[in-house]
Amino acid sequence: MSAIKPSKAASTIAISVVLPTCGRMDLLDRCLDALSRQTLPGALYEVIVVDDEPDHNTLHLVAGWRARTLDRGLRLVYLPNSNQHGPAAARNLGWRSARAPIVAFTDEETVPTPGWLAQGLARFADQVDVVYGRLDTSPASRSSQLGQGAGDSFSVANCFCRKTLLEHLKGFDERFEQAPHCEADLHFRLLALDARIVHAPEARVALPVQPLPWGASLARTRDVVFDALLYKKHPRLYRERIAAAPPWNEYLAVAALLVALGALLAGSGGLALFAALGWLALTARLCRQRLRGVTHTASHVADVVVTSALIPPLAVFWRLLGAIRYRVRFS
Repeated sequence: MSAIKPSKAASTIAISVVLPTCGRMDLLDRCLDALSRQTLPGALYEVIVVDDEPDHNTLHLVAGWRARTLDRGLRLVYLPNSNQHGPAAARNLGWRSARAPIVAFTDEETVPTPGWLAQGLARFADQVDVVYGRLDTSPASRSSQLGQGAGDSFSVANCFCRKTLLEHLKGFDERFEQAPHCEADLHFRLLALDARIVHAPEARVALPVQPLPWGASLARTRDVVFDALLYKKHPRLYRERIAAAPPWNEYLAVAALLVALGALLAGSGGLALFAALGWLALTARLCRQRLRGVTHTASHVADVVVTSALIPPLAVFWRLLGAIRYRVRFS
């Protein structure tokens, strides 16, 4: 599949926007619409759409937006990612193709405000390496395992980096297959490098809530595998910023469940009942924590109740698998 690469690029391009996409046409269309409405003159920026699931429909969508924005002088590029996939690999392909000295990152789920690029670019001074803006999310969408990216915290969905710094870091670590982990890894490497990171709350990006399918939290437990790699690379920062201690409640819930099942098979009804009550109490506690501050629809409550019983054993399994895969003492 060919890439859309305008042969003529303005020498005045000041900032390159890297926008990974993976087949969600409606979201990409909405984000490109927002990027086309930036107050920054079109000749000063380019948008690089990296298609992580190369598709002719996405190619045609980008071509349509390119035709609509020609009068603004905006350079719009389509790059199909035919190599390793994932958010880290897609972003690496994008920033390495950038023509500007400053690279802005966002995601197809976001809606940048009209002043996003202008406000972010304005905060760069001679000694500034990275600028991050504000990510406006609703409470229901702040469910990341890593606790990254909500409000005024660092998020690659609203981030500006010097290209020379990205070259020095060799970009994102492509071993992280999920966005929150590769974001956290980049942030931790920036901190270790003593990069000067500046917050620009005026550079705002909205992250509208996307409805999740029933039981989606169970699929996300697989991401815990990459917590082990993140901990191996940044043990101190992981404990300071993500998890101060191992999730003992999950281990206790799994232990109680195993004891209850073992005692039941051994014919020890009293021990089985005691362990089952302990497991039930820990599961109920997890339910209360997950229901705090969210809308209590019948469907959502049922989802939380069922998945709260399954999340601890699944999370413990993936955590142990990550420790084995990356050869790190991680619990």
